[in-house]
Amino acid sequence: MKIAEKHRAARQHILEAARPLIGQRGFSAVGLAQILDVAGIPKGSFYHYFESKEAFGEALLQTYIDDYLIKMNDILSDGQGNAAQRITRYCQFWRDTHIEGQIGNKCLIVKLAAEVSDLSERMRAILDVGTRTVIDRISTVIATGQAEGSIGNTRQPAPVLAASLYQLWLGSTLMVKITHSSPPFDHAWAASRRLLEI
Repeated sequence: MKIAEKHRAARQHILEAARPLIGQRGFSAVGLAQILDVAGIPKGSFYHYFESKEAFGEALLQTYIDDYLIKMNDILSDGQGNAAQRITRYCQFWRDTHIEGQIGNKCLIVKLAAEVSDLSERMRAILDVGTRTVIDRISTVIATGQAEGSIGNTRQPAPVLAASLYQLWLGSTLMVKITHSSPPFDHAWAASRRLLEI
C-alpha cells in the first residue's frame, strides 16, 4: 500500500472510530486525546491527519452526509414500490435509527447542528448543503408520487412538502431526545400521512 493510501486509510479509520463518540457526547465535549484513544492512534499524531479539530469536524460531517445519501438512495430508489411506499420506508428508517439502543449511530445532523453552526461557518455550510441535498431527494420522490397518484397532496409543490416533511422529522427527533420516548415519532408519522395525503 502506498504512503498516500495508508494516510487516507488511517484518516478514514479515525473518522469512523470517533463518529459514535461524537454522536453520543457532541463535538465540543470530545477532546483530541479521546478521539485518538478511541481510534487507537498514538497521541500527538492528530495533526498528521487533520490540520485542526475544525477540519476533523468538517471531514466527519461530510463523510456522514455522503454515507447518509447512499443509504437514502437505496431506500428511495425506483423499483422499490410506489413513491408513498418509499417515503414510508424512509420515515421508518429515520425512526429505527433513533430509537433506544442506537446511540452511536444516531443522526449527526440532529446531534451537532445547533452546536457547530455557531462554532464554525465551514461546518455550518456543510450541514446546509447536506440538508438541502436530502430535501431535494425527498422532493424528487414526492413529485413522482404526485404524478403517479400515490401522494394525494398536489396542491403544494413537492419542494415545499419535502422541506416540511424533513423539518417535521428533525423536530420530532429533538422531542424524542427530550422525552426519552418514541411517541413524537408516532405523531410525526401521523402528521406526515396527513401532509402528503397517503
